[in-house]
Amino acid sequence: MNAPHLRSFRYGDELIRFRVRAQPARKAQRIAIHIEPDGSVVVDAPQDADAAAVRAAVQRRAAWISPRVAAIHQRLAHAPPREHVSGESLLYMGRRYQLKVVADAPRHGSVRMRGAHIEVAVARPDAPQVHAMLDAWYALRAREVMASRLGAVAAPLRWVRALPPLRFRAMKHQWGNCSPAGRLTLNPHLVKAPRECIDYVILHELCHLKEHNHGPRFHRLLDARMPGWREVKKRLDGLVDQLMPLC
Repeated sequence: MNAPHLRSFRYGDELIRFRVRAQPARKAQRIAIHIEPDGSVVVDAPQDADAAAVRAAVQRRAAWISPRVAAIHQRLAHAPPREHVSGESLLYMGRRYQLKVVADAPRHGSVRMRGAHIEVAVARPDAPQVHAMLDAWYALRAREVMASRLGAVAAPLRWVRALPPLRFRAMKHQWGNCSPAGRLTLNPHLVKAPRECIDYVILHELCHLKEHNHGPRFHRLLDARMPGWREVKKRLDGLVDQLMPLC
């Protein structure tokens, strides 16, 4: 897929912004509108789609888009900011843990799980440093967990003859993507989510190896391999303010 292009239009007093992803395999005059977990609007359109026609198609759905984006923004606005201090709630693989920050110079930089706690050892309490250490720890865990889940999810898929190249990148708008060359990129923050949510994102991207758009055949693939994927996606979207790096 080509890089998304940012566009906008007025809907009453509101400015609705949307990104367009050009998809060579998408049929002419067919577009798909997606509202991402952070409230951003993404439009999948044919490679040669007329920009004015795409804008008009999105404008026709403005009454559907506007309240959904507003509801997400309202929910995220009320999400408590992360302070990275002891007692704060953390998620890992769908389970909730308490952050415990300990001043321990010899173990400075150490992050480990101890029962119901994720313990971060620092020379002296410092929120930005604790934040950086947790991000690094989650990234390391993500590589271990998602490499394993990639193999498990891909095993029964007949169109996946070899595991695709996998990389990790912290993203604010996506859980993952699949490049036209077949390389998967996953958001390391996804490791905070329940396993079924991780599997859904991996399956979603693996389906793009066969269908490079979000058309009916793509959704039939998802339906066949994970019949309840819509509920899983809904659950994942509902956790975005706790999973995504919003601060």
